[in-house]
Amino acid sequence: MDIALEKQNHIGDLLLLKENGFYEKKIAEYNKINTTKLNPHVIGPSHEGHSEHAHCLFIHKYRTNNIHKLSYKKYLEEIEYAPEKRNLIDKLIELEETTIQLEMLIYLKFWEADLIIKKLYQFVRILNGEHYDWYFKISESQRDKNSTGKRQDIIRLKIRDKLKKTSPLLYDLIKNTYKTQIRNSIAHSNYSFLGRNIHLNNHIEDDPNCQLETITFDEWIDIFHSTIIFHNELIRMNNIINDYYRKMAMKHDNIFPIMVTEKDGKQYELPLEYRPRFNDWKYKQI
Repeated sequence: MDIALEKQNHIGDLLLLKENGFYEKKIAEYNKINTTKLNPHVIGPSHEGHSEHAHCLFIHKYRTNNIHKLSYKKYLEEIEYAPEKRNLIDKLIELEETTIQLEMLIYLKFWEADLIIKKLYQFVRILNGEHYDWYFKISESQRDKNSTGKRQDIIRLKIRDKLKKTSPLLYDLIKNTYKTQIRNSIAHSNYSFLGRNIHLNNHIEDDPNCQLETITFDEWIDIFHSTIIFHNELIRMNNIINDYYRKMAMKHDNIFPIMVTEKDGKQYELPLEYRPRFNDWKYKQI
């Protein structure tokens, strides 16, 4: 956060990340047929924010209702093979397989969520001193000519790889957690379980991105827990950003500026107003 505050192109860019600034095409279309013009650069959750909220509730329910009473070390001792424990071990591993399938769903919810990808993309731009991108758009089809890119390309090329020098820690976290082959295997239900191993059925010998044949349950635990920690840190970052700008705005009559950068490079500031009663932000009416 300290690096982002220091490097951001405009003093309000992190606030825009938190408030989800975006270009609303419907307003631009409205402006074409009406004399009263509205600014299409808006803030708010939009459909992607409501979607993230639904996923966040699901993830929270999982992590609060699925805490095992045994430590992981004790669990491994419990499933250590002995003939008299065979039935118990089979039941425990079957339960573990079911739990992993729920975790796979959460893995997809995190790495496929539009707003999470957008926040990471904008955060990396801020870390690299680039202006906030109001026109971010994930490609949904081959017909999308003005998109930022496909999900996996944005994550690998415009998030992960751009962190290599700026934040090696985040770079390693994403590299070790987000794996396209695992994502595809889960999304297409193309995997199986055998002996506390996940067999990925999309291994391709001559494809450098599909070299995994299996991952152990222990390896999956590391991948999944890193994903959950990442999710927690994004929530924490949102709260830190809001608290920082809340305090800043309260020193200036609850007003704080953000910068609009249009596609042609034109820039201008707009004031946001902090509302203490609701602990939220809106455009100040001018």
